[in-house]
Formats: sequence, C-alpha cells, structure tokens
Amino acid sequence: MHVADTSPSPFIADHLRHVPQSGAVLDLACGGGRHTRLARLLGHPVLAVDRDISAVVQIASVDPGIEVLRADLEAAPWPLKDRKFAGVIVSNYLWRPLLPAILNAVALGGVLLYETFAVGNERFGRPRNKDFLLRDGELRDHVVGQFLIVHYEHGHEGGPVRSVRQRICAVRQH
Repeated sequence: MHVADTSPSPFIADHLRHVPQSGAVLDLACGGGRHTRLARLLGHPVLAVDRDISAVVQIASVDPGIEVLRADLEAAPWPLKDRKFAGVIVSNYLWRPLLPAILNAVALGGVLLYETFAVGNERFGRPRNKDFLLRDGELRDHVVGQFLIVHYEHGHEGGPVRSVRQRICAVRQH
C-alpha cells in the first residue's frame, strides 16, 4: 500500500543527512518523487522505483542524476538483485516479503530511512488493513544485530490528520 504526498517527510528530510555524502540513494515505492527530489537537492544520485513512474520520469528527464525503474514490487521478484545503496528510503509503503531484500540493499555504512503506518492507524483512516500496518517494534526488530539504530519512534501523531506511525533511521554495521 502506498499513500501519496507531495512534500518531503520531515523525518526523512532531517535524517537524510546521515547518508554518506554523494552516495547513491534508493527511493523505493517513490510515488511522485518527493524524496527523490530532496535527495538530489542534497547531491545524491537516486534510483527511483515504483510501479507508476509517470511523475518521476518527468523530473528524471531533466536530471541525469535520477535513474527510474518501473517495477511492481509485490507481483514480481526483487528487481535490484544485489545492488547496494548508501541510503534506502521507504515512506508510506509496506510489503513484508520485501523487508529482507530492502535491508540487504543498504551498503555497509549506509542508512535505512523507513517510515510507514502502524497498528492503531485503522482508527484514524487508511490504511486499515493490518497487512499494511507495522506491529509494535517491527522495524526495530528487523534491524537489530545488523544496524546501529540512530532514531526509532512508534506512536500517535496529532494535528489535522491523526495517524499511528513507525519510523527508523539505522546505519548498517555488519
């Protein structure tokens, strides 16, 4: 499940600074490319992956630092084989069978920036299906032993659009 947005996530924007300078970034399930544009602005070459690449093809056409890949991440094998990235961004997307491949795509010393909805969000809106909601501590549990956790949070967000979210910024250590 992918939820569209146009402005970069404050969490991703703040923690993108941990990605090694000029290192390649993977923006997985990139949607309209909000994080692709931000990573490019910070000097990173970016691979933007989504099943609908219409929005990012336009920005890639004027920026040779953006590579675009159309891939149905849920219906086909992992499209990136053993490619490694200095940064991997996943925002508002969860397909659990891909979690091992996503973690494997983070290079040694690279950074995982992952944020999406968590159990409890069904009270506030979409997604409501528990298949697309992280369980308490799930992202943290996946990275323990492989990554150094820089920041982790799980909880309610207030404001005009209430939600329950989980976020992690973690650096691959082993």
